Amino acid sequence: MPALIPFTRTASHPVVALIAAAALVVSACGSDAPASQNAAPPPASVSVMTAMPTSIEVSFEYPARLHGAREVEIRPRVSGILLKRKYEEGARVKAGQSLFQIDPVPSETAVARAKADLAAADARLAQARREAERLKPLVASKAVAQRDFDDATSNQAIAAADVLAARARLTEARLSLKYTRVESPIDGITSRALQSEGSLLAGPETLLAVVTQTDPIQVRFGLPDSDRTRIDNDIAAGRLSLADGRFRVRLIGAAHQATNTTGSLDFTDVRIDPTTGSSEAQADLPNADRRLRPGEFVRVRLEGATRPNAIAVPQRAVLEGPSGRFVYIVSEGKAAVRPVTPLDWSGNTMVVDGLTAGDQVITDGVLKIGPGAPVSVTPPADAAAKPGA
Repeated sequence: MPALIPFTRTASHPVVALIAAAALVVSACGSDAPASQNAAPPPASVSVMTAMPTSIEVSFEYPARLHGAREVEIRPRVSGILLKRKYEEGARVKAGQSLFQIDPVPSETAVARAKADLAAADARLAQARREAERLKPLVASKAVAQRDFDDATSNQAIAAADVLAARARLTEARLSLKYTRVESPIDGITSRALQSEGSLLAGPETLLAVVTQTDPIQVRFGLPDSDRTRIDNDIAAGRLSLADGRFRVRLIGAAHQATNTTGSLDFTDVRIDPTTGSSEAQADLPNADRRLRPGEFVRVRLEGATRPNAIAVPQRAVLEGPSGRFVYIVSEGKAAVRPVTPLDWSGNTMVVDGLTAGDQVITDGVLKIGPGAPVSVTPPADAAAKPGA
């Protein structure tokens, strides 16, 4: 038994050493964990732009539709049988060009009858005049009664009125004959014929065709009352100016880039449509090549307006929050929220109210920061590529 005592003592030394070493390791790990948790995250890399007031051209875009500058319904003024269509459907016609021919025979007969009636009325007037002239000296000598002379004078006046009525009927008959030739009142493009030869036309109630003037062509669109009020107020306050006193209207979209079609806003209705809350506006656009067609849906851009002392930022810099639109600016190395009010578009940038000159607006990296987050400003990629930048 005494020989076991030295063995037990010597065997306990490695165990104690291992326990002590483990305790030191645990102690060291425990002391490093809080330090790692308390370390601040690195600042987020962002790009900024400096807000600088300047004069900025702004525009407004709206959906629109094309209409003929004038669209005229072709209707006959007289009744009759349609004898012939005298134009090619879909072709261009001139003002005064004959489009349809109605059977003229009834009207020609009416003209002949009216001429005969006028000749008879002239004869009766001549007879009444001679009778009055014959009785005039006789009544002075009391050879005939005054009543006979008065009757002759009245008959002369009635005959003169009959002549006037006959002339009016002749004029009416000649007009009816003229109206058997149905003409286009304007230059334009014809529609298909809506009545066939041989049809009985019931006068103006019958629609024959439509002629549409396409050069110029009109573009019409709804101008929201809120936009119109804001534009009028900004112009009155000097916050918006129009170089020519009116907007230029340009068609936009892939289908119209080649045409580069522009016109001037020449009409805005004072009435507001209660169902849409907008008033109708229109502009005339050149269309000599007839590429623009009535009824086509398009988009228009109102150009020519300038905002003096305005600040514009890229669209991607403007964010939406519970309280409205805002941007991030750099303040003392941190991201700070700055509420803004969008005003207009200028290309791919947004004109906003709420910024002051010199504000460092964060334009890239906005999705990886929050209010109060530390940021590190990096130059844009194109600026970093320049020597010495």
